[in-house]
Amino acid sequence: MTKCRIAITADTYPFASDVTNLVDAPFAPRGLVEVIARLGAIPVVLPDVPGVRGEDYVDLFDGLIIPGGPDVDPTLFGEEPKWKIGRTNYKRDLFELELFQAFYKAGKPIFGICRGCQLINIALGGNVYQDLPSEDPQCTIRHSQGAPGGYPTHHVELVPGSSLYGTLGEKAYVNSRHHQAIHRVAEVLEVTAVAPDGVQESVETHDHKQVVAVQWHPENMWQDHPEQLKLFADFLKRVEESR
Repeated sequence: MTKCRIAITADTYPFASDVTNLVDAPFAPRGLVEVIARLGAIPVVLPDVPGVRGEDYVDLFDGLIIPGGPDVDPTLFGEEPKWKIGRTNYKRDLFELELFQAFYKAGKPIFGICRGCQLINIALGGNVYQDLPSEDPQCTIRHSQGAPGGYPTHHVELVPGSSLYGTLGEKAYVNSRHHQAIHRVAEVLEVTAVAPDGVQESVETHDHKQVVAVQWHPENMWQDHPEQLKLFADFLKRVEESR
């Protein structure tokens, strides 16, 4: 059997630069593409380009990863922007929503990371806190860490029976680089990991197979924390089983 092909949605670099071609250039975290290749699959980064729709990609790939990035535009879940919302990328939002729906309808496995976790919840009918510290009174730990991005800074407790519980056990020590988080959970999803202050840190579809999404960044941790490598191995196992 040929290697699995994994689609990874691209972030963009929107800032001014002396390097002309760097402005708005698509990219994906190196740790993410490396871990997919290391585990025997083929990673392909998908930019948002005019004229190419999400459904055009479905038959070309076996699974989808939606990684981290800027805040999700709040108009996509029925709200106006609040004072503390960060940078958004509406074009990327629309592309990823379209791509997610195409893979979801095709029954192909999907893995969400940080922003990807939030966007998946929005795509399926949920919403997010635009700014977790100012909107959620139970938020009592720092979710936007000051430590280097690959360092774990707080624990999450995993729900028995979930895919994550089977992969990581009762508790995991994770990094945390977000100021948005899931608020109302979509009906077709269930929460499968919770931070000590009650912030929802992961969701899965009820079958615990097609969609798994986490709020932390395992692509920055697997090199020094091998338990996080299991998340990608589990995703690729689900991809293989669905082919």
